Amino acid sequence: MTTEVVSLMDIDGDEENNNHDHPPKSDKGKSVVVSGTSPDGKATPWVEKYRPQSLADVAAHRDIVDTIDRLTSENRLPHLLLYGPPGTGKTSTILAVARKLYGAQYHNMILELNASDDRGIDVVRQQIQDFASTQSFSFGAKSSVKLVLLDEADAMTKDAQFALRRVIEKYTKHTRFALICNHVNKIIPALQSRCTRFRFAPLDRIYVADRLKHVIAAEGLDVTESGLEALVRLSNGDMRKALNILQSTHMASQQITEEAVYLCTGNPLPKDIEQISYWLLNESFATSLRRISDIKTRKGLAVLDIVREVTMFVFKIKMPSDVRVQLINDLADIEYRLSFGCNDKLQLGSVIASFTHARAALVAAVK
Repeated sequence: MTTEVVSLMDIDGDEENNNHDHPPKSDKGKSVVVSGTSPDGKATPWVEKYRPQSLADVAAHRDIVDTIDRLTSENRLPHLLLYGPPGTGKTSTILAVARKLYGAQYHNMILELNASDDRGIDVVRQQIQDFASTQSFSFGAKSSVKLVLLDEADAMTKDAQFALRRVIEKYTKHTRFALICNHVNKIIPALQSRCTRFRFAPLDRIYVADRLKHVIAAEGLDVTESGLEALVRLSNGDMRKALNILQSTHMASQQITEEAVYLCTGNPLPKDIEQISYWLLNESFATSLRRISDIKTRKGLAVLDIVREVTMFVFKIKMPSDVRVQLINDLADIEYRLSFGCNDKLQLGSVIASFTHARAALVAAVK
């Protein structure tokens, strides 16, 4: 990607050029850990242990990373707004920028806040303004410009965002602001217009797999090919999720197989979904209800997970497009109701009824 750098930019990461860097420890309270163990000697979560320590370690979203790297090297770093799904490398990228800028003075030159915890206007008026207004003493740092990192900025109240806009205007000469969020539409336009925007798309499967292989080799894990495929599939482009599942499965099982991964996460196995889909497409209402209820109880499956996986399976089934669209819409409605706590048994009946209607439409189409 070629980018002409101006004061305001809006750069979207290519869906196919995704990132396999190591995302933060969790969605909240992300912290910087530069070694393999925590200060008390206990094992560090792998999302922190294998977090990239420099921009060169960030292996994907290279168009975005290279642009930010160039701006940093030329001492032209603007205010940044990084947005996109969790676990795609937004926080890791900014922390790598901070290490490059400040070196050993890192902790003196950066204010890191999680906006989902500190989301009110008082935080902007006190902590952020106090930090931005004080003179920086950057002995040994490559830049005298300080950095304010606001993670989960989309959780900030509107009043706090308007107050932050004024702080950015007032202290822009000596302070840079980096806002990180999942939902850019929750950031007020006045803040968006003052930042260079970069979109971090979900990571491509190949980058997730490559990084997982690196961690597997470093930790000396026994992971089967199907186990690795299951980790990649369940991560859905979220590197943090992939590493957390890998570490959790390792703690529960000596060998990381597909079954061990699915058992650890509570997700239905693909073969179970195939069996459930077969029942839905071929058995009577009563038989489907009895058999699906039985496998759900035996394997501890959630109806919501079954609905989501069956919906994906529908895309693989050959059927008229109008029947497929109607069936997917019905399943989406059921998933929506389940997410609000509707009765599982009732919604499972709705799933079977939806497939019964789809079967009738298929028979009618054949005739």
